[in-house]
Amino acid sequence: MKYTQSNLDKLEDILGESEYVVRYERGTFQSGWCLLEAKKIVVLNKFLNTEGRINTLLELIPQLNIEYDKLTLESQKLYELVLKQAIDEVAA
Repeated sequence: MKYTQSNLDKLEDILGESEYVVRYERGTFQSGWCLLEAKKIVVLNKFLNTEGRINTLLELIPQLNIEYDKLTLESQKLYELVLKQAIDEVAA
């Protein structure tokens, strides 16, 4: 996946369509993100560049309870790609 603002927006859309709110804040995050599960809020370190934000979301999305049926067709395809990539990384 290319590290572009467009791809970052598409990853954020997956979260938004599953009713997660993505916020960029400063703070001390061990891995660049913080998850407030009860409120479905994902907080990313605002000092991450686009590549860091994409990598963080690629790491985070497979761990979340994403509602596949609520995703648009484009988001479903990207979500499947993200899950496949995560499985491939674990298998390697």
